[in-house]
Amino acid sequence: MFYTFSFIFGLVAGSFIGAYSYRLTKGISIKKGRSFCPKCKKKIVWYDNIPLVSYILLSGKCRKCKGKISVRYPLIELSTGLVFLFVALLWGEGLFVIPGGEFLKIKREMGMLSLPYLYVMFFLLIVMFITDIEEKVIFDGNIFFLFLIAFLAVLLFFPRGMYVNMLSALGGSSFLLLIHLATSGRGMGLGDVKLALPAGLILGWPGTLMWLYLSFVLGALIGLLLILFKKAKFGKHIPFGPFLIISFVFVFVSGEALRNIIMVPLF
Repeated sequence: MFYTFSFIFGLVAGSFIGAYSYRLTKGISIKKGRSFCPKCKKKIVWYDNIPLVSYILLSGKCRKCKGKISVRYPLIELSTGLVFLFVALLWGEGLFVIPGGEFLKIKREMGMLSLPYLYVMFFLLIVMFITDIEEKVIFDGNIFFLFLIAFLAVLLFFPRGMYVNMLSALGGSSFLLLIHLATSGRGMGLGDVKLALPAGLILGWPGTLMWLYLSFVLGALIGLLLILFKKAKFGKHIPFGPFLIISFVFVFVSGEALRNIIMVPLF
């Protein structure tokens, strides 16, 4: 029941993320009310807004204008459901979590509070992943909120690591800022620079170094594949935020075991 609830909760969260990320990039307040069809602008009734189910029952079309509903919404809902289920499996069974990783440390020290903390963290990471993929922007509000909850968690539950984690956050952000300045913003956006603050605060040291290293390796590999399959060109900007987020999850979950693998080429 716990895992089923986690998946359903993820679907509901994904439905909100789909609407929230769309409105965020369009400058529309989330307080504007219920979701609406982007074509006919009619508000969507509750029984047509059931995550994943309504899209299937309506064959991906608006009930009123019959306009096609973007596949992004069910994809976001399903993906968020699977991510929340993944978090629940890691939290409940410890699957794929290696001792020494920040995930297990947070679960051990924060107890039951760790689960909502992790859900909020992954919720924000998904939002940032989507907006960077779609619009090449990571909004400050999401970064600030992630930094705030991370800061409170470290302050209350990991006070001994506060100074090291803060220095890791500043060091990681400063490194990305240098790249941003050296490339005049073409190689690194300011959103990526700011994202390093909460990420470094959560991962500490040497987690932040592992995270940055893995992000650049992953970015280079995916970039080459995109160029190889003619989905991108040399000199064309590719959002770096998704690589930072994916790498963050790997380091956050795997901890010291991943360090033993990816840090060897550095020495």
